[in-house]
Amino acid sequence: MTTPPTDHGFGGTAIMMRGITKRFPGVVALDDVSLDVRRGELHAICGENGAGKSTLMKILSGVYRPDAGTLMIHGLSARFTGTRDAERAGVAIIHQELNLVEDLSVAANVFLGRERRGGLGFIDDATMEDETARILRMLECGVSPRARAGGLRVGDQQLVEIAKALSLDASILVMDEPTSALTEAESARLERTIQRLRERGTTILYISHKMDEVFRLADRMTVLRDGRHVRTVDRAATTPREITGWMVGREIAGHSFHEPRPRGDKLLEVERLTLPWPEHPRGYRLSDVSLDLRAGEIVGVAGLMGAGRTELLETIFGVSPPGWKGEIRIDGRPERFAHPSEACAAGIAMVTEDRKRLGLFPDLDVAGNVSLCSLAEAARGGLLSRAREEALVAGPIRDTGVKTPGPHAAITGLSGGNQQKCIIGRWLLTEPRILLLDDPTRGIDVGAKAELYALIDRLCRRGMGVLLTSSELPELLTLSDRILVLAEGRLTAEFSRAEATEHKILEAATG
Repeated sequence: MTTPPTDHGFGGTAIMMRGITKRFPGVVALDDVSLDVRRGELHAICGENGAGKSTLMKILSGVYRPDAGTLMIHGLSARFTGTRDAERAGVAIIHQELNLVEDLSVAANVFLGRERRGGLGFIDDATMEDETARILRMLECGVSPRARAGGLRVGDQQLVEIAKALSLDASILVMDEPTSALTEAESARLERTIQRLRERGTTILYISHKMDEVFRLADRMTVLRDGRHVRTVDRAATTPREITGWMVGREIAGHSFHEPRPRGDKLLEVERLTLPWPEHPRGYRLSDVSLDLRAGEIVGVAGLMGAGRTELLETIFGVSPPGWKGEIRIDGRPERFAHPSEACAAGIAMVTEDRKRLGLFPDLDVAGNVSLCSLAEAARGGLLSRAREEALVAGPIRDTGVKTPGPHAAITGLSGGNQQKCIIGRWLLTEPRILLLDDPTRGIDVGAKAELYALIDRLCRRGMGVLLTSSELPELLTLSDRILVLAEGRLTAEFSRAEATEHKILEAATG
């Protein structure tokens, strides 16, 4: 274990952890981890999915209690029995997974459990809405405090989670993948907020798989691997390649998929697709969108939040309301799917951007989540066979690189990235010809991304067509044969691999 460097120019130690250990059934999540964080610094916690980053932060914020070890906050011993204890000590956390009450307003979620009350003890909605509006303005977010949280897109819900933590006015703020669902423009706004917080002296612990983000923001970095502390270094004393090597314990090869993939016939054609949005002044979520996808091709879809990327994939998959206009053709045949099951039967699969609400079944184990769409193959005599199910899911678990104690481990015990890999593995079992991927690497570390990129490339070379959205432009530029750009529901540009650049895409995405 590497001893963290001594203080250089910050105001003492904000957090001191010594010998932190945490076990779950079948897993040692943290093993004798020690860490010092200086007051006022932004300290990045780096590691692969399953390295223990989120577990360590949940111990700091009172979600979990350690099995062994000590914690000190601003020089005082701390033994949190819950998040309220941590909040009273000045610690707030922005979780990677969204924890909003969908039927409550944005303001009610921000002050949930800490409601403002008037002189007679009644809840003071006006005060909470005013304070929420102030925080959202600081985040440069246009969401209304009165909007229903469940009606927001994932990126806006992420900003509400951030607003909830900022409302605590904490001296220590934990940010667990805060930009995983945000576009580049929204991430830039968040970075401006982080700078304002740092100017006020807030200590920030920051988890992100985006190395450019980490090196732009962090003063120091701590690397965890397999639940153990690897080392803590100053930003100026290391490189992204070195950090990545410490994270995975091996060299990560550069991603290059520029060798041409053989293209086949058209699998999917979308012509003049329009999706109404009656309650919005614009009147539509998608307007007059046309595209095609061939066998062996990856077509990327770029755009800012609200551009219509998710709505496009959902309409193709039979999820959107039935009032859309235009034509969708599969193998040249017009289709109008009323339900995702019909799309699946036609050889289409979709990995959603929101795995918690739309992808995971928390009451099922890993094998149950992976085999869910292929239960007939796991059955014998009409009953589910454990042996068949285990044999069925072994390939997808191996191919996608899921880190799990076994096929019957709890899906909720896996890291977010490993949960996402299970969902991708589920759909690969259906052997789709068309794969719709909506921001599939959200919350996945660099090592896992490399594996998924290679997997997607292999699938395409076998003749699958992939329609891919991503909030990370480098990802689209790495994988895509062509890139389509949406802006406010309209198709504004199409670029070949040779033509596409980040500048051109952003220019088209901003209209």
